[in-house]
Order: sequence, then structure tokens, then C-alpha cells
Amino acid sequence: MNHTFTFLRGKALLLGLGLTAVLAGCQSGGKGGAQPDLLRANLDTTVHPGNDFFTYANGGWLKKHPIPASESSWSIGKEVQNEVYARLRAINEEAAKANAAQGSNQQKIGDFWATGMDSARINQQGITPLKAELDRIGAMRTAQDVQDAVARLKPLGVNALLGLYVGQDAKNSEKMALQFYQAGLGLPNRDYYFNQDKRTAGIRQEYGRHVARMFELMGQDAATAQQNSARVLKLETALAKSSRKLEDLRDPYANYHKMSVAELGRLTPGIDWKSWLGKMELAKADTVIVGQPEYYRTAGQLLKTTPIDDWKAYLQWHLVNTFATELSKPLDDEHFRFYGTVLQGQKEQRARWKRVLDNEEDAMGEMLGQLFVQEYFKPATKQRYEKMVQNVVASFREHIQALDWMSDSTKQKALAKLNKITPKVGYPDKWKDYSSLTIGRDSYAQNVMRANQWLYRYNIGKLGKPVDRTEWEMSPQTYNAYYNPSNNEIVLPAAIFAIPGLRDEDADDAIVYGYGGASTIGHELTHGFDDEGSQFDEKGNLRNWWTKQDRAAFKQRVNQIVRQFDGYTVLDSMHINGKATAGENIADLGGIVIAYDAFKKTEQFKKNEKIGGLTPSQRYFLGYALGWQSHQRDEVLAQRILTDVHSPAKYRVNGPMADVPAFYEAFGVRPNHALYRPDSTRVTIW
Repeated sequence: MNHTFTFLRGKALLLGLGLTAVLAGCQSGGKGGAQPDLLRANLDTTVHPGNDFFTYANGGWLKKHPIPASESSWSIGKEVQNEVYARLRAINEEAAKANAAQGSNQQKIGDFWATGMDSARINQQGITPLKAELDRIGAMRTAQDVQDAVARLKPLGVNALLGLYVGQDAKNSEKMALQFYQAGLGLPNRDYYFNQDKRTAGIRQEYGRHVARMFELMGQDAATAQQNSARVLKLETALAKSSRKLEDLRDPYANYHKMSVAELGRLTPGIDWKSWLGKMELAKADTVIVGQPEYYRTAGQLLKTTPIDDWKAYLQWHLVNTFATELSKPLDDEHFRFYGTVLQGQKEQRARWKRVLDNEEDAMGEMLGQLFVQEYFKPATKQRYEKMVQNVVASFREHIQALDWMSDSTKQKALAKLNKITPKVGYPDKWKDYSSLTIGRDSYAQNVMRANQWLYRYNIGKLGKPVDRTEWEMSPQTYNAYYNPSNNEIVLPAAIFAIPGLRDEDADDAIVYGYGGASTIGHELTHGFDDEGSQFDEKGNLRNWWTKQDRAAFKQRVNQIVRQFDGYTVLDSMHINGKATAGENIADLGGIVIAYDAFKKTEQFKKNEKIGGLTPSQRYFLGYALGWQSHQRDEVLAQRILTDVHSPAKYRVNGPMADVPAFYEAFGVRPNHALYRPDSTRVTIW
């Protein structure tokens, strides 16, 4: 599912997933342990915090943790992930040897692992697991054949031409609706097809070479492969031309167009949507929500005007590209050369066993999650963070009441929404039922296809059924979190609170409130009131609950933070897209100031005793920065600037801190320091 269109707003896409020692209880550190203070050990004291707080807070850690050759970035989240990998590997190896009962979770885990790790058999099979589908595409003769092929490929996980899923209706959160969004590109987004800067133009040129090379590996001669590569680029460029830019996808009203299936047909003359949807197991759909109508208008025109050989090349390419990492070594290696090295700067492939575990997480994450929470998420840890949620919500309530730019009537509605936010902490109360998922030992690629089919049917099976508000969009072992406006909920998986090398019971409140309270709990709560989330009411419906004057005052403050982040040049001439990242930047700033006031009510803050030579306030802000311990290669940094609604880690620390008076006070920031901003230019929203 594409979360851009379900408006899930996570803490940090760059951090990956994992569960760490904090949950199991291993190496001690922090205030009472024999180990050096964690925060003190991370510092780079050659840098003044007022000039570059990110480097001051994390510079010591960054120097000791270079980016491995197999990675495009390295971060605290990757450290967490490494620990979960080791545990998952042990579980999988045991399952593969267990001769478990057919249909049991252990059998499915073991067989998925066994096929993924059998590289000799994968190489022997070559492209055979896809041959039947490739032959069907090769036999196409008409535009109707193209539609039939797309309908077959969609449940397999091939995102060619159509993007669709079933999710809550943004204007009626009690209803599940079939939703369409722009899709069908092989490059990360539409800007890669048109931007003329040297870096992006070079990637575009390399993409053409990559597609041609993949066709050669599929058995085509060099001339035919080159011709088919040009066909793919031409068709994708036409789709990209009608695709919206990243920042334009963040307006929930502009990306909401509800219509009947008959009206969808009028948008795309000549397409029998009733029949097409039936072939995708969606016959009962009578209404759809189209995010980007212009994309589907163009897609409909292309179905009528594009030569059939172009469609053959396009669909064969997208099929092989989707499953290249599950196929023989030459295809896997070439896929990595472009998507790993050219796009993200990785020097070498990650270990196969880690990549198999990543696929398994996508296929059946909650199946693994059940095993984890039994052993690694202590009840005391869950209770600590549930209490912290209550404290941060109470602080947010006080912030809303104290706002000087919002009227009392709008404040009451904001408070009503805040009071109805549902917090989900740790893991689901109800787990997904994987009994209908079939996993065998015949083929790794086939197992991934079957898992994709299961996920597709699980999703479309929600159409016409009551909304299940107990469902989670992330597994417990995921190092991430999100706010879902349609449910008006924050979801905080167990792993998001993990700190490598520090047990929860050894972590002082300052670290915990900065790391978990600000960058996670406060951040996700604030998403309910950022430029997107604030357009949804307490019931999760897209509905205006603001007075005209208050909304204007809010937009004025949003525009301030947009201008602030537009001004940060990150790489070459590439700067942060302030409009695209506004929601995350608002949430970072809100999380910091709201959780700080919650922390001020703790005994640690009131006693004002130093730990590791650091005051409670300093430790709080350093705890926040701890969550953004991260560095990345230039290639992946450039990609994220174009495709990610999150600012780079450095600016998620330095940007909001420059707006927080308590940070200035804690570290003695003066006008001569680089982060200093005059009072009149500091952004205050929540």
C-alpha cells in the first residue's frame, strides 16, 4: 500500500525497522551503569551546539560508525535493525529444520527462509518462475489484452499503470472505499524524468542503459533490448508528465475526487471499468476515489494510442523489475547496480540472509511480531510509554489552551480532537490471520508472489465491510511510528522506543522524553494538527472545523516554516522542499516543545542534577537528537530530497532547535552562533 495516499505519517522512513537490546535487557548504561554515559560518549565537543547541534550531539557516534559498504546510510535505526536480524535469523533457521505441520506459522516461516536462501536453486531456475506471465504479455494483441494483463499482474504486486487499494474514505471514515492513485514508473518519481540538473540527468541516462541490460538478461539481443528500453522510457515519461509533484500530493482536498464507476468511465472513454475491476476481484465496487484524475485520463488515452509492442515491453519490464531480487544472480546483480549503486550509492549487495528477512517482514510481519512481543517487550516498558503518552497529551492540551493566535471556539474543537486521539502502544490486541497464506519450497519468487496475492486480497477484502479500527499498519518490530488521520490515532510499535546498548530501566527521563516523547509521541500527536492532519476532524473526516481567521493565522505560521526549510541547501544546489516537508517539520517542532513541557513536570527536571556533566534540559535535547543519529551517501541524500516528505536527519535536529527558546537557554546560544534566529523569525505553531 502506498502510504502517501492513506496519509499515514511516520517518524522517519530513513531509519528502517528493528527491535533491540532495550527490549530484551542487555548491556547497561545511562545514569547508574558502569558504562560511560551514552549521551556524553556521542558528543563532538569540537563543535559548539549553537553552530551545529546535530554534529555536536551525534558527531562522536558518526565517527565511530562509518557507513558499511553494503549500505546507503547508517543510523541508530540500522543498529536496532542489526539486532533484530540476528534474532530473526535464529528463528528462521530453526523453523527451516523443524519439519513443522503443514499450514502452521513455523512451516511458512521455515519454507520462506529455505527458498530464499537456496541461491543455487534460484540461479538454476533463472527467469522460469515468471515465464508463464512473460509469455502471456508477449501474446498480447489488443488494448483489451493489455488491460487483462494489468489485471493479472496487480494482485502479484506489479504496480504497472494502475495504483489502487482499499482504505477509509477521507470524508467518511466509517466507510472503506476503493482508491486510485498515480503509479507505473520505474524511477522514484516524476521529477526524475524531467529535471535537468547533472545528477538527475545522469541517473535518467543510466536508467535507460539498465532497462536495456535487463532485457538482454531476459534473452533479447542487444538491438531489440535497446529498442524496448526506449519504448519503456517513452511510455513512462508520458505517465510521469501527468503525475503530480511530491508537494502537490500533500493536499487532501486536491487529491480527493469521489465518483461512480460510470463517471470513471467518462474520465477515461473507451475503458469498461466494471469489467476491468471484476478481473481484479473488485466487481462489487460501484464508487471510487481518484486521487489524480489527470493521470488516469492520460492512462486511458495511452491505452488507445500506444502501439502494442510498447505495452509488451513496458509490462514485461515491470514484471521482471518487481521480482528481480528473487531471481537469478545476473538479474539480481544488475538490479542492484542501478537501484542500489547508481541511485543510492551502495558499494556492494547486502547479505542475502538480511534481504530474505526484509522480504519476509513485508510478507508476514505480524506473524513474526507475535514471536517478538512475547519475549522482548516487557510489561513495565509498555506501561512507562503509555504513561508518557498521557503526560505528553496533557502538555499538548495546555499548549492549545495557551495559544494566542487561535480563538476560543476553534480551541474547543482542537481540544475535542486531541482528547479523542487513540494511542496504540507496543503491539496489536488482535493479530492478522495468515491461515489462508500458502508458502512452499518450490520457488522463492513464487512465495513472494503468493504473499503479495495474500496481501492484495486481504486489502481488497475490506471493501464493503465495517472499518477495523484495531488494525495496525506496522509490525511491532518496526522502528517507526505513524499518525492515521482517518482513525485519529497514533501508532507506536514496540521497537520505536529502543535505544541500542541502553536498557529501558537505565534510561533517565530526560533521554526518554527527548527520544520517545518528543521525536515519537509528541511528533505523531502533532501530525494530527499539521498542515494536512489539521484538516481532519475528531472523527477522522476531512472537514473544516476552523474559523476562517484562525485558519489564516495557522497558514501564516506554516508558511514561515516552509520558508525556513526552503532556505537549507543540502547537496550541490539541491535544497529542502519546504512545502513537501512542512508536515514533518511542523511535527518535529511541535513534538520538541510539547514533550519538553511534559518533561519539566518530572522529578529529574525539578531536581536539576547533572548526569554525565549534562543538565536535565541538555539531556532532553540530546535525547531528541539521539533519534536522528544518521548519515548517508550523497546518492541517497539526493534521492530523498526529491522523493521524501521528511527533511534529512541533520535538519530535523538543527531546523526545529533554531526555533526553540529553551534550547537557546540550555546551551547558551547567542547571536554569533550559526543556528541563532532572532525572536521575530522563530517559528511558533503549537
